[in-house]
Amino acid sequence: MSAWTETADRVFTRRFDPVNVTVTAVLGGDGVLVADTRCSVQEGRELREELTKLTPLPVRWVVNTHTHFDHMWGNAAFDIPHQEPPAAFWGHENMPDFDPEDPEFATFSEYLLREGGPEWQAKLDELVVRKPDHLVAGQHRLDLGGRIAELRHVGRGHTDNDLVVWLPDAAVAISGDLVEQSGPVAFGTDSFPLDWPATLTALADLTGPADLADRTGLAPADPIFIPGHGDPAGRAFLQEQQDFVTRVAAEIRRLHGDGVPVERAVDAGAWPIEDGAHFAQAVKRGYAQLTGALP
Repeated sequence: MSAWTETADRVFTRRFDPVNVTVTAVLGGDGVLVADTRCSVQEGRELREELTKLTPLPVRWVVNTHTHFDHMWGNAAFDIPHQEPPAAFWGHENMPDFDPEDPEFATFSEYLLREGGPEWQAKLDELVVRKPDHLVAGQHRLDLGGRIAELRHVGRGHTDNDLVVWLPDAAVAISGDLVEQSGPVAFGTDSFPLDWPATLTALADLTGPADLADRTGLAPADPIFIPGHGDPAGRAFLQEQQDFVTRVAAEIRRLHGDGVPVERAVDAGAWPIEDGAHFAQAVKRGYAQLTGALP
């Protein structure tokens, strides 16, 4: 667990184990906006305690950058009975409902217990998934008291419910897992690899030149991108991420166009990193898009 770092004016980031998730706290005049809440209610309570050491301001807004467990399963710690008054919870309108009776949840729980260790049993026993009830389709402006946070859906990529928090007064984009710094971006079972390049283009366009003083070693006109995992970075890093997902999308299209069967495509592909298995889901999802099986 790292310490809070003031990445920009009254914008604090911190990396938390497990899964090295990056949490952001944005201080406004009326309260704190927290982007992502970690992996469990227990971890959310720990996060809330750490926030009280950072500022006496109340947490009034929780924004989930997407639906994955490591970014939203701590939400309930900012709701009644853990916090009164509760925060307002924001997310994208495509965030799916959570069904603990779904067989996929049982499979995922087994995975967490197997990979995360026995402490996960207690976390799962008290699990309450607090889904956002303030849902954004394209964009919404939140007034934090003297500063504006723009919630933007710039396209599909890591999921179909990726939501960016753009802070125009600080030129900061809280980007979730559309951007990852601690490792290559993750193509999961709900990713859209063919859409991802255009989505990062839209993110770059959103964060156009900003005439701000340099606070992080970046050029004054360079926005800051806060990833879902890892440390904040600048526009050059975003370009590297865009080049990566563009190469992946182009390779999927080439393999499909050459008639390579989906079950052979991972081994047949020329990928940006040596670990071809990293792109297994990208291939499946990309082929499904190209065949029309996935809208």
